[in-house]
Amino acid sequence: MNSISGAIAMSGFKTIDFVILAFYLILLVGLGLFLSRNKDGKEKSANDYFLAGNTLTWWAVGASLIAANISAEQFIGMSGTGFRDGIAIAAYEVMAAAALVVIGKFLLPVMLERKIFTIPQFLRERYNDGVGLAFSILWLFLYVFVNLTSVAWLGALAIEQILGLQGLGVSIFGMEVSIRMLIILGLFIVAGTYSIYGGLASVAWTDVMQVTFLVGGGIITAYIALQEMGIVMGTDALGALGQVYNDMTTGAHAQDVHFHLVIQQSHNADAFANVPGIAAVVGGVWLTNLGYWGFNQYIIQKGLAAKSINEAKKGLIFAGFLKILIPFIVVLPGICAYYIMENPEFFKNMELAGNINVADDAYPWLIRNFTPTGIKGLSFAALVAAIISSLASMFNSTSTLFTMDIYKKYINKGASDKQLVNTGRIVAVVSLVIALVTVKPLLGGLDQAFQYIQEYSGFIYPGIITVFGLGLLWKRASSTAAVWTAILTIPMGVLFKVCFPDVAFQFRASYIFIILVTFFILVSYLDKKYVSAETPSAADQKQMMTWARILAVAGLAMIIVAAIVVILGATHDVKSPETNFIDYLNDIGLQAFIFFGVLVGCNAVWLYSNSRDKVKDEKALPINLSIFSTDRNYTYGAVGICVITLLLYALLW
Repeated sequence: MNSISGAIAMSGFKTIDFVILAFYLILLVGLGLFLSRNKDGKEKSANDYFLAGNTLTWWAVGASLIAANISAEQFIGMSGTGFRDGIAIAAYEVMAAAALVVIGKFLLPVMLERKIFTIPQFLRERYNDGVGLAFSILWLFLYVFVNLTSVAWLGALAIEQILGLQGLGVSIFGMEVSIRMLIILGLFIVAGTYSIYGGLASVAWTDVMQVTFLVGGGIITAYIALQEMGIVMGTDALGALGQVYNDMTTGAHAQDVHFHLVIQQSHNADAFANVPGIAAVVGGVWLTNLGYWGFNQYIIQKGLAAKSINEAKKGLIFAGFLKILIPFIVVLPGICAYYIMENPEFFKNMELAGNINVADDAYPWLIRNFTPTGIKGLSFAALVAAIISSLASMFNSTSTLFTMDIYKKYINKGASDKQLVNTGRIVAVVSLVIALVTVKPLLGGLDQAFQYIQEYSGFIYPGIITVFGLGLLWKRASSTAAVWTAILTIPMGVLFKVCFPDVAFQFRASYIFIILVTFFILVSYLDKKYVSAETPSAADQKQMMTWARILAVAGLAMIIVAAIVVILGATHDVKSPETNFIDYLNDIGLQAFIFFGVLVGCNAVWLYSNSRDKVKDEKALPINLSIFSTDRNYTYGAVGICVITLLLYALLW
């Protein structure tokens, strides 16, 4: 105990910091339980529990999406990558905002019109029971054994780092228990207390408060760090940021990649492997973002619970704007820490405690050294908010998947609302216990748990995008193609990993997608299980054909240009990206446009087929083009996200 109290004293945290954290946790649980109450004495229906009674407003949808998404891996892992590789890692966040625009426009409206509870339910209705059940089981295992365990483990690791408690433990009834496991237990109890009893309504509405702490605490931490640096430099926070930018982009540091959103391979090969140049804009990052934001149950469930299609769409736009803020909250502090480590002579009088031995130490190190008493508690509360909100969403979605896709479908088809809600609560508790028991055996031996998890998840996204995307949008997408694509997805990921270990992940995922989507389209066209279909109205047909031609030309142009650049780059000996334009294009990974061309071209295929083919798969969804229409507010929001994205890339290319 003395060593624990001594470690906390060394961390710089004071009593007031822990009072702020305790106040936040009490407020969170109290609000969650208050929202959990049965109104007017009525029992919760299944829709109330699993989809919040479809009462979520646009701002609740957007806030809950971000709260479920942001966790310790962003605060610790992304800040650490910012320390090591720079702001290019922010491409994941910026392009996620663009992906949310696409999902809100084309994918979510179809799901909402079908009034589905779960993503596997859609697969069951669109293809067959086997495909739906397979994905239900896959996601249950993924949530319990990968998502819940990893968020809890990495969150506890982050809390340990900030408080300086690494490797410490306590004796309970003669048994030595690590501090990390006690932190995990505490996180599970807090997240489970309100989410398991109250369902999605408690999760979503408390997320509004959590996002306020998350964003506010993160911005304050970044601002204070810059302000403290500015005092030493004789300027203010913005002046400090300007000086850091100038020092790292001009003169001897002109090739430093820390303030470049597009990394050149010749400037930093290791950073390029993580964020491969232009591929972070038009490459496999789209597979990750569309798969995660569009077809991940614990994310998209917030959109499915919206009051209406328009509220859901506006919620995704709001989430997009919040997503663009994340780099300034988590990546910028990592870059500041890097600058301090690289220029110790500037800051030698600041009496900074400790060093950054590994990249992931950057954010905890900043909090310990730069945030004053009281603000430390707020920053800490922001991190805890990020972890708890993600865990709460996962508990709710795990219970939704099992209850609606397995219990109601195969175990008790006539279950009442009360039975469904009680089953959901029991499943959430069981998932909590299983995750608590398995977290250490699964993750305790991994040095880089987050990297392993990202790679594993990345294996399934090319297949998920193909099966779900074409199933939603293409009337000829067949069950046979879906089954075989699902079967091939993970083996293809493993095969490419073994055969091409040095190829950046985003390029590997892109190549796999090209193979799988080509296979899916061919099998669907060869499948004889189809029925006759009426062609759309003349007006719809004309509109679909116009867009099909535009997308076909655009996709083909991208493929041809990228192929020419790759061929020219491979057939001449000059390798001078600073002076030779072809070498420069290869140096930033322009070959990623081959993938993007295929992705764009796929849309031309389904648009052409939907408008002209007189046959369809027997379970094809009726597509009404009017559901893709958006109001003026959505259009303005989407344009705003696109303009901000373009400005960021223009300023930080």
